[in-house]
Amino acid sequence: MPASPINIHLTLAIPFPPPTVVPILPVAMKQYLAPSTFCLLSALLVSCDNPADRTADATVGEAREKSLDSGPEGADRWTFTEKSYIEFTGSKVNGSTQVGRFTKLTGHFTIKDGEPVGNDHKVEIDMDVITTKQDKLTAHLKNEDFFDVPNHPVSSYDVTSIEKTGEHEYSSTGNLTMRGKSNSVTFPARVTQSGDTATITARFDLKRYQWDINFKGVGENLLNEEVILDFNLEATPQQE
Repeated sequence: MPASPINIHLTLAIPFPPPTVVPILPVAMKQYLAPSTFCLLSALLVSCDNPADRTADATVGEAREKSLDSGPEGADRWTFTEKSYIEFTGSKVNGSTQVGRFTKLTGHFTIKDGEPVGNDHKVEIDMDVITTKQDKLTAHLKNEDFFDVPNHPVSSYDVTSIEKTGEHEYSSTGNLTMRGKSNSVTFPARVTQSGDTATITARFDLKRYQWDINFKGVGENLLNEEVILDFNLEATPQQE
C-alpha cells in the first residue's frame, strides 16, 4: 500500500553524490534525531518499511444488512476448535513491529462437500484474552487507547456473503465489529477440508482508525494506521 506523499525540503551543506549512489544523511545529523524523525526526513530518499505494504488491502465500507442463508440441503455447521486464533501485527513508522494474538474464539462455518455455502458463518472474539510478548503492551492494548476491552469485551466478524474465486479460494464479505463500531470488510480467504477438520485462513490489512482506534503513539513510537490480521481457524462438525 503506497505511503502518503511527504513534502520536506532540506538544505544540506554537502554535495549530493552521483545518481548511482544512494544518498545518506550525515552521521552527525543522525545522532541528534529521534528514530521516527530520522525516518521521516529520510523519506525523500528511502521509504520506511511498513509490513502492510506486502499484504492484501481489505475493502472496507458501511456495515451491510444480513439476510440469513443457511445454505442448501445437506449443509452442516462446523464449529471452531481451541486451536483457532487470530494474529495481529501493528507497526511503527520506524519499521519495528509488535505482534499479538486473540486465542479465545467461538463461532461456526457452514460447509457442504468441503466448501463454505450460504452466509451462516460467524466468529466471535473474546477481547480480554490477548497474548503478546510484553505484559505492559498487553495491558495497554486492553485500555481505551486501543480495544477498550472493559466497555467492548467481544468483537465479531459476521459474514454477509462469500464468493468462490478459485480452487479453495474465496472472497469473504462480512461485518467486522470492534469497540461497538461495525464496518463491512471484504478480504481473500482460503478454505480446505481434510476428513473431519476444516481450516479457514486469511491474511490482510485494514486501517484501525475506521474502528475509532485513534492512538497515534508518542515520540519515537509513532504508529502506522494499518494493522495486519491473520485468521487461522480450525473447525470440526458441530456435535448434535
